[in-house]
Amino acid sequence: MNFGEFTEYMRDFNAVSVLARIILCVITGGLIGLERGKTGRAAGMRTHILVCVGASLTVMVGLFCTKVLGYSADPMRIAAQVVSGIGFLGVGTILIKGRFMITGLTTAAGLWATATIGLAAGVGFYEGALLTFAVTILTVTIFHKIEYKLNKHLSRFGIYIEVKGCENIRPAINLIKENYTTYDIQVTSPRSGIQNNIGIEANIIGSKTPPDETVRDLEKNEVIIFAIESI
Repeated sequence: MNFGEFTEYMRDFNAVSVLARIILCVITGGLIGLERGKTGRAAGMRTHILVCVGASLTVMVGLFCTKVLGYSADPMRIAAQVVSGIGFLGVGTILIKGRFMITGLTTAAGLWATATIGLAAGVGFYEGALLTFAVTILTVTIFHKIEYKLNKHLSRFGIYIEVKGCENIRPAINLIKENYTTYDIQVTSPRSGIQNNIGIEANIIGSKTPPDETVRDLEKNEVIIFAIESI
């Protein structure tokens, strides 16, 4: 059997090709999930394997119905539901931790990409499955470091401070504006509930210092009673 015959045989729907497609899904889905799992993400190796294998079997069910059982239905109709259905699983990995912190989007997108790898493997499109797997691995392991370096100056977070009395509102706001690039500064009721205290919320962008250092620097000023990172 030459290479061309072997390729044709593996693209055909038979026991050997089915086994190869399942194994391919286990390996590719497992490696993607392993990278997500080691960083503490909600969806790890087992979840990605199940998604990839499940998507592959879904498309193979359609092929089995048409090629083996002789049904005249569109074999890709059932597989099309995977693309939309995987969204429900991806939503479960997305967490909103604060006004400026949403985690899990990359993992959700990774689950969707893993499902498409399973679909490609299920129909015997091995080249597409392997290339997509390679790109996915590069994206989650290397590209995020490049993205962090490029967008590091765009980091943003919120702060909340409290001052004593109305006379300290303007000095506190001026202090924030002079030292940080800010937008959307608001005067609010005090979170502490202490009488005569006044709260101020501000959004800071492009700060060279992390939130905890910014808080400590603000608390050194005499007009500020205390400061915290706002969530």
